[in-house]
Amino acid sequence: MEKISKMNIDSDIIFGIELMNIASLIPHEEIISAKKDHKKSIYKKTNKISFLTIIACSKTSVIIDGHHRYNAMKELGFIKIPVTRINYYSKKVITDEDDSFLKSEIITNAQNKKLYPPKSTNHLIFCNRISKWFPMKAISSIYEITK
Repeated sequence: MEKISKMNIDSDIIFGIELMNIASLIPHEEIISAKKDHKKSIYKKTNKISFLTIIACSKTSVIIDGHHRYNAMKELGFIKIPVTRINYYSKKVITDEDDSFLKSEIITNAQNKKLYPPKSTNHLIFCNRISKWFPMKAISSIYEITK
């Protein structure tokens, strides 16, 4: 597994990237099978895949971004995957442009296996240095995985 790149963001939000046991991660949204299947087919053809890290709450291991990547890796049999761990409860993280979901409800529902429909949330993260909101995916690092 090789890290290719990473966007810099405020250090009080990102706690780091670590290889986590895939079974310890908890999804909060359902997925669209075709998106997951596309990621799997690329890997099966080349035995190699470049993908963005999964983003998860550092306290609960609930997946905030990367449900399709997570499901593809799980079905491909990966035991450990790189995860960007964040301070999900920071005010610099919102659930969508209107911050219309309660973070505590997202976490509780995930832990109780009550999944939201695909793409319900669209988490954003704030960067102090340039005073701008970014999609959560922007803080993922790109990794290349070969099995």
